Amino acid sequence: MLRSRTDRDANSSMALLELAHVGKSFGPAGAQTVALDSIDLVLAERGFLAVVGPSGCGKSTLLQIAAGLMPADRGRAMVAGKPITSPPPHVVYVFQQYTKSLFPWRTVLGNTEFALEGRAGIGRGERRDRSLNLLQLVGLQDFAAHYPWQLSGGMQQRVAIARALAADARVLLMDEPFSALDALTRLDLQNLLLELWAARNLTVLFVTHDVDEAVYLADSVAVLTYRPARVDELIEVGLPRPRDPITTREQSRFLELRHHLLSHLMRRRSADERVHA
Repeated sequence: MLRSRTDRDANSSMALLELAHVGKSFGPAGAQTVALDSIDLVLAERGFLAVVGPSGCGKSTLLQIAAGLMPADRGRAMVAGKPITSPPPHVVYVFQQYTKSLFPWRTVLGNTEFALEGRAGIGRGERRDRSLNLLQLVGLQDFAAHYPWQLSGGMQQRVAIARALAADARVLLMDEPFSALDALTRLDLQNLLLELWAARNLTVLFVTHDVDEAVYLADSVAVLTYRPARVDELIEVGLPRPRDPITTREQSRFLELRHHLLSHLMRRRSADERVHA
């Protein structure tokens, strides 16, 4: 079972998101492809879990089940002890393709405000004030009147994160959110995410292909096998926080974990290629 990091208080160990024996298949009866096979993961409240694995192993499918966007065929997915049968409140999915997740006809402020529209008891003025405060939090207060197409990729992803926070996110499900960005922008957004996670007591399930990113960000890293995906290994990171984008990556523990995960994934890929040859 996953536990939150040791330097948070004892109340942080309560399980918030749970996948128990989750399975998912696609295709017609008799010719189905099994994407997920008995996935078991428990994410503690205020924890940060990264998921890595081969391309096409079902990482995004796992996130979509956790988000209530797709039902599991077998097993159960729960948040705060309740079955996930539709998108749960306070659980927000942050997509890899930020250009498709933002509304191009709305300004940065308008995109952020969207998460608050129709919310009972929140008038136009409060909606605007809340959104502007969140844009300041992600460093975009001077770009409120811009449109997404006028921003860099990193800035667009900041808008997506601000909108997620406007929706009172308690759990962030993040599907390779920084993979399309250049190296320095990626580091900036990794650090922004860690700051927001700590300051707002978020719980994060983070899918990535980047082993370095997984180790740098997370409390724990789950390694999935190739299809049908299973949890092959679950690793507690154990790096002290707060983390630094340079010095953390130079620590012996970071290098040890990086070596272990890369070696594990490469061995797995070679074995899978032989099986599927």
